[in-house]
Amino acid sequence: MTDVPRRNWAGNVTYAARRFHRPSTLDELRRLVAGSQRLRAVGTGHSFNRLGDTTGDLVSLAGLPPTVEIDRERGTVTVAAGLRYGDVATRLHAEGLALANLASLPHISVAGAVATGTHGSGDGHRNLAAAVAALELVTADGSRLTVDRADARFAGMVVSLGALGVVTRVTLDVVPAFELRQYVRRDLPVEALDAAFGSAYSVSGFTSWRSSTIDHVWRKQLADQPPPPADWLGTTAAEGPVHPVPGLDPVNCTLQLGVPGPAHERLPHFRMGFTPSSGDELQSEYHLPREAAAGALAALNGMRDRIAGVLQVCELRTVAADELWLSPNQGRDSLAIHFTWVDDAAAVLPVVAQVEQALAPFGPRPHWGKVFTLDPSAVAAAFPRHADFAALLAELDPAGKFRTELLDRYFPRA
Repeated sequence: MTDVPRRNWAGNVTYAARRFHRPSTLDELRRLVAGSQRLRAVGTGHSFNRLGDTTGDLVSLAGLPPTVEIDRERGTVTVAAGLRYGDVATRLHAEGLALANLASLPHISVAGAVATGTHGSGDGHRNLAAAVAALELVTADGSRLTVDRADARFAGMVVSLGALGVVTRVTLDVVPAFELRQYVRRDLPVEALDAAFGSAYSVSGFTSWRSSTIDHVWRKQLADQPPPPADWLGTTAAEGPVHPVPGLDPVNCTLQLGVPGPAHERLPHFRMGFTPSSGDELQSEYHLPREAAAGALAALNGMRDRIAGVLQVCELRTVAADELWLSPNQGRDSLAIHFTWVDDAAAVLPVVAQVEQALAPFGPRPHWGKVFTLDPSAVAAAFPRHADFAALLAELDPAGKFRTELLDRYFPRA
């Protein structure tokens, strides 16, 4: 019962669990799940809300065998769910393979990222969960269950919020290894943002909401493509490496200035071997229909002073549509608006509520692992398969073993 996180990465959540566990075998995990009344699995603790909290048993999967099994014929890799994406990507690269996209942090666990709909960026890229081809999990009675894309329930079981069981192995689609170059550009006019998003393999915009332009644009382009011209979309090239958060040392960031490198060392914003930041922050994120981008950004511009007063940085990304029931991108190409706030909940939460009110006309969907205060009725309306997931939740966990206070709020029992 050692080496299990007692707090989340940011330190804003202290887990309420009575007992902490780190099983070393699948059979040990199955017995633990079967014998528990309340249980949750915890990954790397990068959720900023109490979704992963429990008053019963908290289980880390980090002690299970760190298996990585490549199937070249099917174009997949099956990995232990507790592994971090950066570790998986490094193993794949050694075999001439890659994941098509990655999140900004390579430090996050595969199961945790998939369960919450975590994503990278790119007009042609879906979120990380959409690359899942199969799942293996331990259900409430300790049984093993394997599901894949042929199962009618599969689209409801991938982005599962940890509510359907403890995922132990995940099968992911892979592609041949490839290289990228990363360029950072300064001061992009807001009206050019759409063109910027479509200009490279993966693009992110960063703004402090203190100026009329997007402060930085991070372009991650295929290595064999020419660099952006000097006057690209009215921007100027960054003179040297930069960190997304103003004032922080870019030593923790992946290499910029057009230096080519493997995709897994360019797609994330941060390097695997470094702590990306102090963790003294809160985060919120909302996904909106891509066609609503201009209206949504204009609405936020109307409250820029309130946002800027409690903000470290805001990141803008695009995510392609998928069909996973609880994915923030289900059925629609999306603009993701991500806020890294100061570590002051009393000051931040009123602004979060105001942001949600400003975005309400555009049907915002929250990132499940971030701070949000949306009304349950608004969340239910924003996810067309909400009722289907609630039914699946009742089917696979009728006694509520994996339920949490947050799940009860947004998926109340019948």
